[in-house]
Amino acid sequence: MSIQNILPFTHQLLTQHLNNGDTALDGTAGNGHDTVFLAEAVGYRGKVWAFDVQQQAIEQTKARLMAENLLSRVNLVHDSHQYIERHIRQGLDAAVFNFGWLPGGDKNITTSADSSLAALNSTLSLLNPNGIVVTVLYPGHDSGCVEAAAIEAWAQSLPQQEFAVLKYHFINRQNHPPYVLAIQKLRQK
Repeated sequence: MSIQNILPFTHQLLTQHLNNGDTALDGTAGNGHDTVFLAEAVGYRGKVWAFDVQQQAIEQTKARLMAENLLSRVNLVHDSHQYIERHIRQGLDAAVFNFGWLPGGDKNITTSADSSLAALNSTLSLLNPNGIVVTVLYPGHDSGCVEAAAIEAWAQSLPQQEFAVLKYHFINRQNHPPYVLAIQKLRQK
């Protein structure tokens, strides 16, 4: 077995927690790659919620879903992920957040620590027992560094009786590489 890069590792974690009929969240739809992955993982009976503040991201995600004939499995939401609870009322089995900016988009439009922490708190409250939240953090730019530090500090403070938190990080790579924080809900409060 070889050590996996960040995105394949993220998908492996999600695959281990998703079955046909489950409900998943893509808190940062971006270009739609994770949304398509989740839509395939939850099967024809499942549902995916995909959020993005940028209309361009919603349109790109929709086009990708249509090309894969998966649009019927996904609710696309053009809103900030900090407002997840305004839209989702059901429990979640898995969630993914690929923080930063829209690849190929305006690098001045990024996720922020405040909105991302609000989104993560909402997601944990909706997460079913044994569900997982997988975040990909990008500390290689100024706002990403602030966001990663805030999210990591928040994750370290989660009670170990209720959550297991994993950090997956390549420590010998240059230029502050992205890394994963994964949070599994162990039980209800």
